[in-house]
Amino acid sequence: MAKHSANVQSLSAFAWSIADILRGDFRQSEYGKVILPFVVLRRLDCLLAASKEAVLTAEETLPDGVDDATRDMILFGAVGGNVKVYNLSRFTFDTLKGQDPRQLHANLVDYITSFSANVRDIFLDKFLFTDQLKRLKDGEILWPVFERFCQIDLHPDRVSNVEMGYLFEELIRRFSEISNETAGEHFTPREVIRLIVDLLIANDDEKLTGRGIIRQVYDPACGTGGMLALTEEALKDFNSSIRVELFGQELNGESFGICKSDMLVTGHDPEQIAFGNTLTQDAHKGKRFHYMLSNPPYGVDWKKYQDPIKAEAENLGFAGRFGAGTPRISDGQLLFLQHMISKMRDDEVGSRIGIVMNGSPLFTGGASSGESEIRRWILENDWVEAIVALPTDLFYNTNIQTYVWLLTNRKPVNRQGKVQLIDASSERFWKPLRKSLGEKRREIPDEARADIVRIYAGFLNGESGESEVAKIFDVADFGYREIRVERPLRLNFQASADRIARLATEKAYLKLSEDERKAIEIALLGMGDKLFTSRETFEKALAKALKAANIKVGAPLRKVILSALSEPDESADICRNGEGNPEPDSELRDHELVPMKEDWRDYVAREVTPFVPDAWVDDSYRDARDRKIGRVGYEINFNRYFYRYVPPRPLDEIEAELRFLEAEIAELLKEVAA
Repeated sequence: MAKHSANVQSLSAFAWSIADILRGDFRQSEYGKVILPFVVLRRLDCLLAASKEAVLTAEETLPDGVDDATRDMILFGAVGGNVKVYNLSRFTFDTLKGQDPRQLHANLVDYITSFSANVRDIFLDKFLFTDQLKRLKDGEILWPVFERFCQIDLHPDRVSNVEMGYLFEELIRRFSEISNETAGEHFTPREVIRLIVDLLIANDDEKLTGRGIIRQVYDPACGTGGMLALTEEALKDFNSSIRVELFGQELNGESFGICKSDMLVTGHDPEQIAFGNTLTQDAHKGKRFHYMLSNPPYGVDWKKYQDPIKAEAENLGFAGRFGAGTPRISDGQLLFLQHMISKMRDDEVGSRIGIVMNGSPLFTGGASSGESEIRRWILENDWVEAIVALPTDLFYNTNIQTYVWLLTNRKPVNRQGKVQLIDASSERFWKPLRKSLGEKRREIPDEARADIVRIYAGFLNGESGESEVAKIFDVADFGYREIRVERPLRLNFQASADRIARLATEKAYLKLSEDERKAIEIALLGMGDKLFTSRETFEKALAKALKAANIKVGAPLRKVILSALSEPDESADICRNGEGNPEPDSELRDHELVPMKEDWRDYVAREVTPFVPDAWVDDSYRDARDRKIGRVGYEINFNRYFYRYVPPRPLDEIEAELRFLEAEIAELLKEVAA
């Protein structure tokens, strides 16, 4: 790793030095639009240089009328090594150096447009590279930029695919920092990816052993392809004969271009990396995968895409991807998780999912909310194996707490009905970086990663002194029923001037003519200021007073009058409906969360009735799915399960610190006054 790091830093510094040439003609935020595609172009040039003559010869000898697919197959074969790209230009970087510098722009355009279609589209449509070449030409800096890139040797024998991934990420991070963009949207730190991958395959030894093993890996927000590349590397390290097929989709054009280029260089099918919005345009519809892993955007709203997503949820239900529900519009993380679950394989091998998200999907949303219903669906289907809390300050663009969710539809017997929570956020599992990289100030060292994997693979539940970092729960431990507790409505009534004046704010009363309002007020004042503690008695007195004044009022207006003349009174009689049952007081209404493992009747008898004997549970407040009393909710609160009590500092220590600060402030004030 140290050697890789040094090589990557050296290459990054070299590529970054080209920014000095761009300064003045390009804004800082535009440096990446030139340097990144040039790095990709140089990588491909180094890769294809040795096969240039063979490809040109193969192209000259193609049979007449050959179709595009056959043509590509023949020319890919001429390149060799399972590389799915070729270039039919007579130029390479080396030969371009020997041409007239004034022709460099035209020659480079010829070179780029002579790539096979799968690469040509990347440079023309995603990188928009010809536009940047023209700007370089117009600024008279195309030749010096090109000449500098000729000095970088990016041949796979010199720079591995893993190192290229690091190089791209380092460049993207630095470009994002200077332009105030979100670097973390493009990639995930490599040690986090390695942790997810190790967790995914930790207990798959038997499934991955032997010959003829094929594994399909998918990332629905693949960025530059780091997760895909490291998953393949780990699988190949475990079993060198395994065949790994990589699939992904990415919305950002530049990241997509880099990822697809990497697939081309490494011999993967580039068509399995798709461009577009995964949530609205599933490019791998109907496909199923063995391993899925992703780091979807945190807290990014999906308002722009809500119509097709909600339509799929409502029209297709569980036949689509979002049958469990949709989360709030401000955060689409659980949409990505549902999408991945929809792609689990229904065979004896099944699928495994590793996804890193922030804390919101764990607990946001109460019972019956979109988030809670999604958690309910996932947990009640027993797909969640474990959730790992990571240290803060791991990512380049945020210092918030993140969590790795591990899911599978083929749980081993000992894990069925169980969820393991691992708190890997303490100092035991991270070390500080010598130099911060954006918001990233910490990293997970190799030994800590192995420790986390050991705890997960061993399904530890506090064994070997791990009680503070590993706990196992039943799925039902995360569920609850939210019951509605009502208390009776108790009101007193009085036709006093102050209460009658409240009628002036009621719309139904203001619709009356002035004469009608005056007549009602006179009739009410005629009732005197007697205080009634029974609504039934007051209604009779009110009816008598209105009848004596020859005033008729409808039910809506009568309701308004009763409301204006009433006030809550705990000593008053209970207000009852026409069937003689107590009416609930909405102001006293409460909701209790009853653990799923407990009968709500027992809970109420213990926690409610002893304190409010007149309370009752509203049996009309039911769950939409099981129709039982109380709405079902699910949440996973890490802080509750791993709370560590930290005693407050001694009072004398706090007082001493305050005295010191007061003295320090006094000295500063003296300096100011002087």
